[in-house]
Amino acid sequence: MSDKPLGLDNGLTNYGDFDFARFLRRSFGRSMGISREMLDKPVVGIAMTPSGFNNCHRYMPDLVEAVSRGVLAAGALPRAFPTISLGEVFLNPTSMMYRNLMAMDTEEMIGAQPMDSVVLIGGCDKTVPAQLMGAASANLPAIQLVTGPMSTGRHRGQRLGACTDCRSYWGKYRAGDIDSKEIEAVEGRLSVTAGTCAVMGTASTLACIAEALGMSLPGTATIPAVYADRLVAAEESGKAAVRLIASKLTPRDVITRKSVENAQRVLLALGGSTNAVVHLAAIAGRLGIKIPFSRFNELSDETPVLVDLKPVGEGYMEDFHAAGGMGALLRELRPLLHLDTVDVEGRRLGDRLAEPIHWVDRAVIRPFADPISKVGGLVALTGNLAPEGAIFKRAAATAALFESEGRAVVFSGLEDLTRRIDDPELDVRPDDILVLQNAGPQGAGMPEAGYLPIPKKLAQAGVRDMVRISDARMSGTAFGSIVLHIAPEAAAGGPLAAVRNGDRIRLSIANKSIDLLVEEAEIKRRLAGHRPPPVPARGYKSLFRRTVLQAPDGCDFDFLTDNGTR
Repeated sequence: MSDKPLGLDNGLTNYGDFDFARFLRRSFGRSMGISREMLDKPVVGIAMTPSGFNNCHRYMPDLVEAVSRGVLAAGALPRAFPTISLGEVFLNPTSMMYRNLMAMDTEEMIGAQPMDSVVLIGGCDKTVPAQLMGAASANLPAIQLVTGPMSTGRHRGQRLGACTDCRSYWGKYRAGDIDSKEIEAVEGRLSVTAGTCAVMGTASTLACIAEALGMSLPGTATIPAVYADRLVAAEESGKAAVRLIASKLTPRDVITRKSVENAQRVLLALGGSTNAVVHLAAIAGRLGIKIPFSRFNELSDETPVLVDLKPVGEGYMEDFHAAGGMGALLRELRPLLHLDTVDVEGRRLGDRLAEPIHWVDRAVIRPFADPISKVGGLVALTGNLAPEGAIFKRAAATAALFESEGRAVVFSGLEDLTRRIDDPELDVRPDDILVLQNAGPQGAGMPEAGYLPIPKKLAQAGVRDMVRISDARMSGTAFGSIVLHIAPEAAAGGPLAAVRNGDRIRLSIANKSIDLLVEEAEIKRRLAGHRPPPVPARGYKSLFRRTVLQAPDGCDFDFLTDNGTR
C-alpha cells in the first residue's frame, strides 16, 4: 500500500492516459457538487445495504448519515455505495445461497472503487459474514458496523421477540393450544421495531463475533437498533475508519488464528447460533485459517455458557446490552482468551479488558465461576454418519435426549418433508429419529430446514422435542435436539444418503458421535447407486452448485478461499 492516502486517485480507470483519467474523474466528482478541496481528501467508502426486502436494515439511511458525519468530522470524504442486501425471510430458496454472491459483490466493489478505507454496514443473518468475507479478501482497512437488534413487543403480558418466540407460538398453534386469531395477533407483535432478531440468533451472534474478532468498535455489537447510541456508534465508526487510513491496519492484521479462537470462545459462551460455525469458517478460510473440529471441541469443553438469553435462556438482546454486553462477557472469559490480538483501533485486547467496568447484571451475564453450563453451547460430532463432522447445539437441546438410539423416519428432501410430516398415517413414534436428506449446500442451498417440525399428531399428543438430523442448517433462534450440517451431505454422496426408514441411529453427546447402526458393507452398497442432483444449466445457481464447499469449510466457493495456512 502507498504511504500516502490516494483518495479519488485510487485505481484510476484505465484509458491509457493517467492524467486524463484523473482529470475526468475529478470532473465527474465536481458534477456531484463536491468542492475541489474535498476532492483532495482521503476517501472512506461506506458499503450500505438498504432494501425494501430487508426489514433488519430499515434504519440504514440514518446509519449512513451518521457514519458520513463521523468521516467528515475526522477530515475525510465519505462515499456511500450499495451492495446486495440479504433479507433472511424474503429470499428463496435460502439466503445462504446468496451469501457468497454478496461477499463477491462487497470484495469487488471495495477493490474497484476509489477508497482508502471502508465502513461495512449490515445486520441481517448472512449480511455481516458476507461483508467480513469480502473485506478479508479485499484486505483494505475496514470496520464493521451492525444495524443492531430489535426491541421486544408484548402479548398478553409476555415479552415477545423474533424469532424464538415465533417458533414457540407456532408450535403451540400446530399443537392446537392456541387458535388462528391468537396466532394472527402474535404475528403483529413479534417484530415491533427495526433491527435484527431480538434474541441470540445468527444476526446477534455474528454481531458479537465481529466485535470479538476486533473488526467492530468495542461496545457496539449489542446496542439496540432504535437507541440513539446506535447512531453515535455509527459516527464513531466513521471517525475510526479515517484513523485506519493512517494506521494501515487491514483485516489480515485483525483476523488471525488467535482472534478466530477468541470468537469461537464467545460463540460458545453465548450459546450462540449454529450458523456462526459455518460463517466463521468461511471468514477465516478467506485468510487461510482453519480451526479443526477437534480443537473446537476442546474449546467447547473449556468454555462455559455465561449469557442467559433466548433461545438458550430467558433474556433478550436489549437485556444483554443493559447488563454490560460484550465488554462484560469478554472480561469473564479473559483467562481463556488470547489477549495479544488487536482490534481495528490497534488496541490489544488485554489492554482493553484491563480497564474497569462499572456494573454487570449477573442475572443476565453470569460470573465465570457460576455459569449457566460448565461447557460450551455447541459441540461438533463425528461418526460413520458424519465422517467430516456435524454440529449440535447442546445448550438449546433436551438433556434427556443427549444419549439416544432410535428408529429412522426418513424424508428424502424438503418437498417430501412438507408432504408427509403431518400425514396422520405417518409411521412415527416419540422415540424415533427424524432424518432429512438432500438439504445441504449442493442439495438445496442449505436452508434453515434442520428445525424439522414435530409431526402434528405427536405435537397434539404433547411431544415437544425429539432427535432430528439433517445436512441442513437451522435458525439461530431455534431450539431442540437437532443434529445439523452433516458432512459430507447426502447430495454429495455422504452416508446420510444411505439412511433408510427403520434403520437404527445412535446419538451420543458424551462421545460426540452420530452413527448409523448399519454394516459398513451395506452402507457402501446403498451408496453405490447414488447420483448427485443435476447441475442448473446457467447463471449464479450453476456456479453455486459447481463450486460450493461443504459446511466444515464454510460453504464458501472453492475459488475464493485461501489455500495457504496461517
